[in-house]
Amino acid sequence: MGGLRPWARYGLLVVAHLLALGLGAVVLQTLEGPPALRLQAKLRAELATFRADYGACLPPGALEELLGKALAAQAHGVSRLGNGSEARNWDLPSALLFTASILTTTGYGHMGPLSAGGKAFCVVYAVLGLPASLALVATLRHCLLPLFSRPVAWVAVRWQLAPARAALLQAAGLGLLVAGTFVLLPALVLWGMQGDCSLLEAVYFCFGSLSTIGLGDLLPGRGRDLHPVLYYLGQIALLGYLLLGLLAMLLAVETFSELPQVRAMVKFFGSSGPVTVEDQGGILGQDELALSTLPPSTTAPEQAPAC
Repeated sequence: MGGLRPWARYGLLVVAHLLALGLGAVVLQTLEGPPALRLQAKLRAELATFRADYGACLPPGALEELLGKALAAQAHGVSRLGNGSEARNWDLPSALLFTASILTTTGYGHMGPLSAGGKAFCVVYAVLGLPASLALVATLRHCLLPLFSRPVAWVAVRWQLAPARAALLQAAGLGLLVAGTFVLLPALVLWGMQGDCSLLEAVYFCFGSLSTIGLGDLLPGRGRDLHPVLYYLGQIALLGYLLLGLLAMLLAVETFSELPQVRAMVKFFGSSGPVTVEDQGGILGQDELALSTLPPSTTAPEQAPAC
């Protein structure tokens, strides 16, 4: 495939992406179509039963109008009809979580602005806040990634690993650390605290949040009558989880993107030239983690210690 022209490589990449989109759509249609039809049939049966029992007491179309208004309100996060203690909208914790979902591009969709002023403010807030968030993430990445690279650099010198193998070790270690700390552990906590949530759903929520997919079909604490203190603590904990977890996820993605194998693949689709030495250096060389960053005790045994 090395003799392909650049336009052919781009076309191959686009076709592969379209095939992946189509495959995902077919799989989801196969898996989710039958449950959706069963749920729709169940809803129609319950609606028919309700009409048969109470239809004489309601004007024609009154139930459909009420359900339409309830669904329209639910799209903006106003969906609680009872007197539960968590039936709050736009209190300070909820507003903080909403702004965090904007700046992190998670966008759970569990609530949205109702007023024209609120919608205009969201546009301006996102335009100004997203570049600031990207600058903050870039700064933190520049400070934190070398710290995570130092242990791997020490292991690479200790065991005389090649730069490519050391980069792979760092990517695998950081990936396992992020997966265990920010996906598996929070999922176990959520599974234990949320009685109506399975472990798979908890993992699904954590991964959807950290990948900024944020479908909004699952949100901890919603639909349950929680004590106000637990509600506030849960919202603040979710806010902190979003900020720290997304930073950790970006660090892991950055590390994987600098693997020699990934850089070689990008080089293949980006240029017809040969792979350079820089493309094979890995993340350790990029962050300038040379042997001079290690303590003097790790130097080679044949070198005499400085007086």
